Amino acid sequence: MLVDRYDTLLLDLDGVVYLGAHAVPGAAEALGAARGRGVRLAYVTNNASRTPAAIAAHLRELGVPAEREDVVTSAQAAARVIVERFGPGARVLVVGGTGLRLAVRDQGLRAVTTALDQPVAVVQGMAAGVSYGLLAEGGLAVRQGALFVASNGDTTLPTGRGEQPGNGAMVRVIATATGVEPIYAGKPAPPLHRESMLRTGAERPLVVGDRLDTDIEGATNAGVDSLLVLTGVAGPLDVLTAAPEHRPTYIAEDLRALGEDYPEVRQGWRATWADGSLHLDGDGAWIEGLRTACEAAWAAAGDGRVDEDSVKPVLERLQIG
Repeated sequence: MLVDRYDTLLLDLDGVVYLGAHAVPGAAEALGAARGRGVRLAYVTNNASRTPAAIAAHLRELGVPAEREDVVTSAQAAARVIVERFGPGARVLVVGGTGLRLAVRDQGLRAVTTALDQPVAVVQGMAAGVSYGLLAEGGLAVRQGALFVASNGDTTLPTGRGEQPGNGAMVRVIATATGVEPIYAGKPAPPLHRESMLRTGAERPLVVGDRLDTDIEGATNAGVDSLLVLTGVAGPLDVLTAAPEHRPTYIAEDLRALGEDYPEVRQGWRATWADGSLHLDGDGAWIEGLRTACEAAWAAAGDGRVDEDSVKPVLERLQIG
């Protein structure tokens, strides 16, 4: 089984374990089976607004095995960035919600709300109620020399009404006003996966995600293997045309692949280039055809990316275009 190659799964949440209020089909069973085989589960999220306890409670409601200590957030990673530089007891101006404030306090840092307290750092995370006054205090503190740390740089936040501004958009207020760019703690920057490995003691981790630009690039930056599941953001065209830092070690339909063998040699499919286009011949499971096509596309692209038009025959052959 694929899962037997690793001691820890570093799992993204939305698009991997659940989709909004509902679990991804087969996710709870696959993760329960992985834990039953002795594999540690860590739920790794760029969301800095919710606490680990709240996230774990939501996962349990969906039938997914999770406790508070299994959840690792970008807020925790940001707090570690600060405490490792300044030590416990340092004053930190928190521009964010409960999850961020608790992460700061859990590291022994002192959360403040005004630049008059002379904080050594400003940390910003997504929170719907962040006011102009708090953003202004953060800007003043950064101008006074405080380290600027952002929990994550996601520019959008998916909601039931569509994509809304995310923390990456909100940090532009302080960054634009001060001319200072923040240090990012969340994926794809290294601090969050480093935090995950420190908390779990992982020696052979596998990053599991649905986004190439955060999950997979984050795994590349951390130098660990990755599994892309096609239950969220990234689709077949995205992975076929992926840049080197966005190419996963494994590709699967969903988390149920963890309990299956992942063949090193492709059976039933053959990919060839002709007249500047990639063609796929053969028969078998469509996911095996996609894996075969990706290997051929990436080999041809090298350090670059293949053109979208060149892989369209593959999508038509697999009937997923």
